[in-house]
Amino acid sequence: MSCPPFRGRFSRARVAFLVAAGIVAGTSLAAPSAPVAAIGNPGGLPAVSPVPQQMQRVGADVVVPGRVQVVVGSDTDGSARRLLVQTLHEHGADRVDVVTSASSNAPLSVHLGSAERDDVAAALADSAVPQHPEGYALRVDRRGSGPLGSVALGGVDADGQYYAVQTLRQLFVPTRDRDWRIAGAGVSDFPAMPLRGTIEGFYGNPWTHQERLDQLSFYGDVKANTYIYAPKDDPFHRARWREPYPADKLAELRELVAQATTHHVRFTFALSPGETICYSSAADYQALLGKLQEMYDAGVRAFSIPLDDIQYSEWNCAGDEQRFGQPSAAAAGAAQVYLLNRVQREFIETRPGTKPLQMVPTEYYNTVDSPYKTQLRENLDTDVVVMWTGEGVVPASVTVEQARAAAEVFGGPTFLWDNYPVNDYDNTGGRLLLAPYAKREAGLSDHLAGIVSNPMNQAAASKVAIFGFADFTWNDRAYAPDRNWRGAMGYLASGDRRATEALLVFGDLNHMAPTFDTQPWQPQAPQLAARIERFHSTWDGGERRRAIAALRRYAERIAAAPELIRAGAVEPAFVIDARPWLEATDLWGQSFLQSLEALYAHLDGHSARAMALRQSAEDLAARAADVRVQPPDNRWGAARVKIADGVLDEFLQSTWDMIDSSTRSGTH
Repeated sequence: MSCPPFRGRFSRARVAFLVAAGIVAGTSLAAPSAPVAAIGNPGGLPAVSPVPQQMQRVGADVVVPGRVQVVVGSDTDGSARRLLVQTLHEHGADRVDVVTSASSNAPLSVHLGSAERDDVAAALADSAVPQHPEGYALRVDRRGSGPLGSVALGGVDADGQYYAVQTLRQLFVPTRDRDWRIAGAGVSDFPAMPLRGTIEGFYGNPWTHQERLDQLSFYGDVKANTYIYAPKDDPFHRARWREPYPADKLAELRELVAQATTHHVRFTFALSPGETICYSSAADYQALLGKLQEMYDAGVRAFSIPLDDIQYSEWNCAGDEQRFGQPSAAAAGAAQVYLLNRVQREFIETRPGTKPLQMVPTEYYNTVDSPYKTQLRENLDTDVVVMWTGEGVVPASVTVEQARAAAEVFGGPTFLWDNYPVNDYDNTGGRLLLAPYAKREAGLSDHLAGIVSNPMNQAAASKVAIFGFADFTWNDRAYAPDRNWRGAMGYLASGDRRATEALLVFGDLNHMAPTFDTQPWQPQAPQLAARIERFHSTWDGGERRRAIAALRRYAERIAAAPELIRAGAVEPAFVIDARPWLEATDLWGQSFLQSLEALYAHLDGHSARAMALRQSAEDLAARAADVRVQPPDNRWGAARVKIADGVLDEFLQSTWDMIDSSTRSGTH
């Protein structure tokens, strides 16, 4: 007799880092290796992330000789120069001479500095220099002044020089004899958004000092220029905001500021006094200024005062009621405006080098007008940058129209605090959020001051999403989530092909992106769900062995992914962050394979073997479902790990149910 229809209950809702039509090669920027030309890129050039505004082939590739001269001037940025020299050494230049005047007998000259410097401008030839902060022009020209040609890296400013080198790092192409060439590219590039990066603004264990140092280096790699220090569970940031930092903590903050400066990242210090501040108190105001001054003396030049996650139904002191009236949304807005305007005018504007003050309003999560927002819109100093999380604390999407509405209701372009991939709220319990950054509309750069990611407690694992944030905020109109996601995994895998593919499989199993509601904004395991869908279609069409065989190939990839990720190519910190999820994937993968083997046995009429495999698979799944995050970094505690939930578990259960039903009825 024939087998019964097989229907599951699953959800059907999936150094050089390079992406090329589904092919990744190369290695992380820390240890460059072999990239491949990107299919579909202009002139077959290597892919670059963030995607440049303009990139084209201008000539043949330039060979990297054993000796290279780097031509610098007083205008050359020190970090860019060091990075350039390191990059050349990593790609075959045994000797790199740093000179202030080019020598005609040098095989290859690389000119680095202001795009207006005579030698840089000459080497750039007709390459357009964007007139935009942080912009740069780059030209690799075999027809240049040296025997092998020349390379020009011209920045509009020091940031632009540094970013030009970061792009150059991705243009090295290996030869068959293991030497290197530089792709003959011309690039004219600049960021679409002024502010790009992260806000460490989550609840739970803050990042460690070493994690922050690593993050700041990573931000330089991906051209992110902003890090906002705002960990909710740092007592000196929030609960004990009046108190100066202990000496050891202050020393760490100084080191972070120095690290940020080296990688052209703006270290932004956030102080969150809203839970206890008395807005009318001269003593509290002086305490706040003292804390900001402490950080200014440590090298900080960008500041934020978040006033989120507080109540305005009561004051913290009697003086505020006398000064601003009965507690209300409007009164709270007036009090906050009073404080923020004073800080902007009396602190920010009186200290050299500072950037405009940033703030997070108490009503940060929508564009509905209110008495509170009216106070900000009508009275807040126009230089103060207002942050906003979109339509909701964790929005399912962010559109141009929403950003336009936010600018209208808050009185100017807002700075989007995007709560992804943060996993500090109940709906994220037991989850690692590894989906690509998506569902943010091209054109947002016309209406936002910038976007920052609020990441996970797991710093290294957050790089998957941050890689996307950096790409989107640099060039939102060219952003492609799937392409970027592959690039992010390639970055984490040091370009190793097998490890990259394993990370993509693992990322799909951790693709769920919840909101505060029941409906997630990104589905769980869409690639796996699509394969299960095809399995059912093939099975129902009568080709049952073919259905099992096709799905088994993907099950084998799931089962193999954890060991490939642990094998050494993937960033070790990511492996540590993902440890319990990798452990659970090991077990789910084995359960998946045994369930499919049970189906094969069932089709062959080997009922005893089918039932034994089916029971073993169920036991493995039970063990997988019981893996916990322990010890936890997150406030949700020692939660059970969730892997492809609603997709894989439901498919396996339907498999077992079908085998049970057929065994009882004597069918197969």
